[in-house]
Amino acid sequence: MRPQTARRPLLANRGPAIRKHKPDYILVLLSVMLLVVGLIVVYAISPGLSAQREVGENYFVTKQLTAIGLGLIAFTGVTFVPYHKWRHFQRPLLVVAVLATLIALVTPVSPEYPAHRWIRFGGLSLQSVEIVKMALIIGLAAFLEERIRRGEMHSTAKALKPIVVMLGVIGLVVAILQRDFGSTAVIVAMTAAMAFVAGLPLMRVAQVGLVVAVALMILILPFSYRRDRISTFMNPERDCQNAGYQACQALIAVGSGGLFGIGLQNSGQAFGYLPEAANDSIFAIVSEKFGFVGATFLVCLFGVFFARIKNIMERAPDDFSRLIVAGVLAWLSTQAFINIGAMIGLLPLKGITLPFISYGGTSVVFVMAAVGLVFNVSRYTSYAVNAELGMPGRLTSERNAHENSADWRRNRRPHHADPGRRT
Repeated sequence: MRPQTARRPLLANRGPAIRKHKPDYILVLLSVMLLVVGLIVVYAISPGLSAQREVGENYFVTKQLTAIGLGLIAFTGVTFVPYHKWRHFQRPLLVVAVLATLIALVTPVSPEYPAHRWIRFGGLSLQSVEIVKMALIIGLAAFLEERIRRGEMHSTAKALKPIVVMLGVIGLVVAILQRDFGSTAVIVAMTAAMAFVAGLPLMRVAQVGLVVAVALMILILPFSYRRDRISTFMNPERDCQNAGYQACQALIAVGSGGLFGIGLQNSGQAFGYLPEAANDSIFAIVSEKFGFVGATFLVCLFGVFFARIKNIMERAPDDFSRLIVAGVLAWLSTQAFINIGAMIGLLPLKGITLPFISYGGTSVVFVMAAVGLVFNVSRYTSYAVNAELGMPGRLTSERNAHENSADWRRNRRPHHADPGRRT
């Protein structure tokens, strides 16, 4: 077994060893490209959506532009706060998340969305679980950083038990009271990814996975609509007029796009056939309009975007920043995977948005805020992932020998960036 090496002090104790440099503007460029794709798709289906809801033809485009504007403000605001100072905001964020959830639970539901997930005032709405995701990333990163510093990542009482209790509370509120099973799955993925990166032993991660699997059965079996989603996923064409309607219409939209799509101005599914065409089902609309080539391009764009975030995570300057980036990566990638998988029949329908692409203010704003956190960390990244493992500049084959080691996962040493190779 490889002996553990002594950890270096965190950023607060390093003084001038970590210096700011040019951030990752390619990450911003990729984000803007994804936002533009989403805006184009919303614009293309806006006539059909407007006709259904009897609103002005530019109603949805205007609201999406407003959401993008607010998202850019959130992105800018997050990047102005040095990332290590977000550790001090974990409790205020937790309080805001709890209050937002309680308000959502007592807010009257609408016939269109019969679940206590939104805070509504006037013509505006806010989905409380997005605040929960942001608070979870900051709070869990600070918690795991503290466990690492104290050498308690192998402790059941100090590390594993609090994580399981937290997941239990979130599952009770989000999955049962708010009936948002998709967001619960994203939160579980975020927690598991951050715990793994922090160095939680794989056996403990497996134990958490077992607990989550049992909880899933408890959450699914008592509810007929969730059982219907599972059975519909297994055989959607059996009941295309009722339980399998959305799944069948999504597959029709994906299949009708062919190789190059039917064109931006041509669409049948957006005119009332495909439910939630601008939100949960927007990837099916992308496939219909742009075909296999356009859908593949979008998936590849997401892939490059996630690879960029992963690169920032591997070169993050300390544990806290590395865990934040890991949480954001798990959040956005899991959400994209669930949304796309559901539209092409690989996963059950979850009612979850596609990051950057789907219509909706809350999702766009908080996704941009999360990207702002990653962009913030990119100012402090280093080219040397771990000089002590002989991996300056880029990862070598030695990574394979250590990728299952908790010490390797969390002890990648930051070092002073070469001023001549700023990123």
